[in-house]
Amino acid sequence: MLTQRSRYALRAMMFLAEAPPGGPPIPMNRIAAEANVPRKFLELILADLREAGFLHSHRGKMGGYCLSRPTHLISLGEIIRVIEGPLALVPCVSRTAYRSCKDCKDEASCAIRHAMMRVRDETARILDGTSLADSVAEQLVAA
Repeated sequence: MLTQRSRYALRAMMFLAEAPPGGPPIPMNRIAAEANVPRKFLELILADLREAGFLHSHRGKMGGYCLSRPTHLISLGEIIRVIEGPLALVPCVSRTAYRSCKDCKDEASCAIRHAMMRVRDETARILDGTSLADSVAEQLVAA
């Protein structure tokens, strides 16, 4: 299940994606209010996203945040991985944090592992194939 922290991150990033490219930085207070994210959580989330290279931050009275890349080059999967870590539900199918399961006798024939690998692959395909631009466009169509 997607954590509240990931949902906050996605909402904040979608709000930033709606801002005109090249526009002024958006203050954290405005992002928090518009994306309905508590400021204390948003501060930590935006710091993680900035460190991952998705955001630029600007200090000062006219400071705030803006996206570092065009919206079509940032996927939902990338955002979730920054906040949550690997998409895999079990460690033995993770591409970035592989660990063998302690109670598994034979990975090659493990039915659970094979099923979870399909889940991981389909989840990654959908989330990595959905950009912020796609999400914002879907949001506008739904409204």
